Amino acid sequence: MNPRAGLPILRLGDILISGLLSDLDDTTALQFTGELTARISDEGIRGVILDISRLEIIDSFVARVLMELAATGRLLGARMIVAGMRPAVAITLSELGLRLTGVQTALNAEQAMELLGWRRPAEAAEEAPRAS
Repeated sequence: MNPRAGLPILRLGDILISGLLSDLDDTTALQFTGELTARISDEGIRGVILDISRLEIIDSFVARVLMELAATGRLLGARMIVAGMRPAVAITLSELGLRLTGVQTALNAEQAMELLGWRRPAEAAEEAPRAS
């Protein structure tokens, strides 16, 4: 958890998972961006999932923060995936003319994890070689 920004940033191996809230203010956005980018760099993170499923609507400020996070993460070498985008958010981004260039999207966090190579434990067990 990032106590300064109050937004959780969870680590699973070399992947970070976090999310954005619609009531994001300037101070929290700057602290969150700083924490996330520092962790990408310091911890050798290869993938970041930004779960935005809690965003029912998006304004230009939150959209800009999302775009900047994605661009910064990519520049640091992390694969950025935005997960859980609601149709209203997608429509608003399109209407604002904002593009998430270089960012993959996924329907949910589970699909984003699969894009980064994670599998459910049952699937991994089935694919594991069995001793004869």
